[in-house]
Amino acid sequence: MNEKQAALVRQLEIDTNTLMEKIRQEDNIKKKQKLIAEREKKQRKLTAVRNNRIISREKKRDLVAYSFIAPNFIGFAVFTLIPIVFAFALAFMKWDGSNEITFAGISNFLRLTDDTFFLAALKNTIIYVIGTVPLTMIASLALAIVLNQKIRARGFFRTVAFFPYVASLVAITAVWSMIFHPSKGPVNYILLNVFGVAQENLPKWFSGNLVLVTLILFSVWKYMGYYMVIYLAGLQGISAELYEAGSLDGANTWQKFKYITWPQLRSTTFFVVVMLTINCFKVYDIAVMLAGGGDGKLSTSATVLVYYIYQNAFNYWDLGYSSAIAMVLFLMVLVITLIQFRYEKKINS
Repeated sequence: MNEKQAALVRQLEIDTNTLMEKIRQEDNIKKKQKLIAEREKKQRKLTAVRNNRIISREKKRDLVAYSFIAPNFIGFAVFTLIPIVFAFALAFMKWDGSNEITFAGISNFLRLTDDTFFLAALKNTIIYVIGTVPLTMIASLALAIVLNQKIRARGFFRTVAFFPYVASLVAITAVWSMIFHPSKGPVNYILLNVFGVAQENLPKWFSGNLVLVTLILFSVWKYMGYYMVIYLAGLQGISAELYEAGSLDGANTWQKFKYITWPQLRSTTFFVVVMLTINCFKVYDIAVMLAGGGDGKLSTSATVLVYYIYQNAFNYWDLGYSSAIAMVLFLMVLVITLIQFRYEKKINS
């Protein structure tokens, strides 16, 4: 052991003894625990120096743990964290991707109030969220309750309900486009020949005000199978004894659902609502595939926020303005999610 190590050992011994005296004199439990933890840390370092180890066993364990975390964290930092931070900064800049970045202050955000296309995209996104979230939740819960019963071919029907979620989006949007085709689709054919709707009054499902209705119906059909599985897991976690007790008290089916099933599924419903809300605000692919036509361009009645962000960034190369829109979307999702968490916490408290 050289002189430097010997001096370090003496200093660590003095520190551990001093901390021991403080521990004996301290009456506050929290402060005492903190001092004990600090003394143990000093003792480990002292042992490492005495044994001539460069790093302690604890640090070795930490390094091993960090080595497992590092690849995932590096990927997250490079492809997610750094772009998010850059997008936040870019919202206050003006940049076209090739020329020099210039500071724009809050001018990008001030443009939003006068941008009719942004306001239309915001309105369409909110309508889509309000329509899709409750309908998907109700449909998935109803499916889960039905398919949780002991019925014949239950596994087959569960698979059929889940299939739209795992099926190719391109394939199923192509099928929907054919089914709801204004002139050749079977839906309008039935309306024309069975219900007697005049040719000129047949609905145009992918244009005008009906395009959002079509997007909502498609989204509910596609995603209800996924959330059905989540609700099935929640239903199977409810004790059968609760239903037996309800039956003994004379509760009917509705009362069992109201006073047993629904309260027991509160945490599951909270998860479903939060995830649905976030996913609906990020809608892009469904809108482009279903209502984008041959060129993938959305009309004003079908434009959603993520599509408008993409359009400004990669069609107009107004990267600062598109980042500002992205920040608005981020803040909307953040605020709504925080409200949902606070409401859930208030109910549970």
